[in-house]
Amino acid sequence: MGRVSQAQAEENRRRVVETASKLFREQGTQVSVADLMKAAGMTHGGFYKQFASKEALIGEATAHAFGELGRLHGAGFAQHGGTRETAQQALIDGYLSPEHRDNVAEGCPTAALAVDMARGLGDEDAHRVYTEGVSDFAGRLATEDQDGIARLCTMVGALVLARATKGSPLSEDILAAAHAAVTGAG
Repeated sequence: MGRVSQAQAEENRRRVVETASKLFREQGTQVSVADLMKAAGMTHGGFYKQFASKEALIGEATAHAFGELGRLHGAGFAQHGGTRETAQQALIDGYLSPEHRDNVAEGCPTAALAVDMARGLGDEDAHRVYTEGVSDFAGRLATEDQDGIARLCTMVGALVLARATKGSPLSEDILAAAHAAVTGAG
């Protein structure tokens, strides 16, 4: 079999990072390299041609996930005419929704990767990228009176608990209570 072109190698790498970003959010970073490469439609051996280690991939996949989150937040800001308060309200509404709760693979990396980051999975770069992503997200939730950290903690905690109790009325109650708490309605 011949060598792949540089363009094809870049496309393969992009596909692996994108697939890992979704799988890590959905299943955690313990997903095996073999399963990850199968999901990306590639061979296990191809992984080490693209990445120095799985830990390095965790960093890239985390950066990809936070990049998606940042683009989504930026689009929401633009969609709402640059009005911060309206964009924040739409962000909160979407974040604390059953749809977001149920879409783990494409959902918030803050909630999905928190436990893995706390356990030290990934490399230093992954931890740095995660920390910067969390800080940026808190900044998007900031108000004139608050830095956004309390809102972020409430939202992320609620999402994790709502996912853990999915299928029960408690899950919906958690989302509603957190929504009321971060918007001051209730």
